[in-house]
Amino acid sequence: MSDPFSLDAPSYCEVTTDEEVAVAFDMFLSQLNGAIRIEQLFDRLFVFARNFNCRWIAYGAPAQFQDPHRQNGGKTPVSLNYPPEWQEHCVEKGYDKIDPTVKTSRFHSAAFRWSEVYKDSSTTDSERRVFDEAATFGLRSGVTIPLHGPCGSFSTMNFAQTETRDLENIAVAYLQLAALHFHLQVVGCLDVSGGDIPSLSAREKECIRWVAKGKSSWDIGVILGISQNTVNFHVKNVLRKLETGSRTVAALKAARLGLIEP
Repeated sequence: MSDPFSLDAPSYCEVTTDEEVAVAFDMFLSQLNGAIRIEQLFDRLFVFARNFNCRWIAYGAPAQFQDPHRQNGGKTPVSLNYPPEWQEHCVEKGYDKIDPTVKTSRFHSAAFRWSEVYKDSSTTDSERRVFDEAATFGLRSGVTIPLHGPCGSFSTMNFAQTETRDLENIAVAYLQLAALHFHLQVVGCLDVSGGDIPSLSAREKECIRWVAKGKSSWDIGVILGISQNTVNFHVKNVLRKLETGSRTVAALKAARLGLIEP
């Protein structure tokens, strides 16, 4: 079976500098906060993703992973701009039931490239066929960001490009951050009814505030004059209180809830 993720094809040469991408990300965050409709949020995400030559985006949650505890009945909005022909093909073939990116997302919290799944020994021929046929519709490489929430809620964000070359690490990192911000805005998982906002200790606030600034546990320990294990202890407490398994999401939640300075 052919490998649609081979790097033998001509590579895509990115012309955007690190500084320009950083500015674009800041602009994306600013515009995201001003959006009030899902269409506006998606448009802003699309513009940002084009910095990395990703023209195809798909966001949503498989039906079996919808969160029944959410006020909207557990329905996570679905937004995608995949080619209509590919969408119809997926429905006809039932590929939504064997999507290898969904299977992989169930057991991962960090972003992963499609090429990694394609080459994994646990991926079946039928699952590889999904990638093979997607490539014929122009989706030749991509990255998936798993988005796990409380009560077993689960969504994914897919960014795809027409190039066969894998996205660079810096691109994956920026797209993962953009997906997290987009996800939090869309699903409204920060809404806490009845003023039931979690209470964080002073030390927990300090630790998660530095997490929000991109510092590692080791860095935070040096800054605060405490051990790395103590930092991890406080951060884990924050994750538990904010009902998330992600340090990044916890930091975003803490900022949005006014527990720390954004």
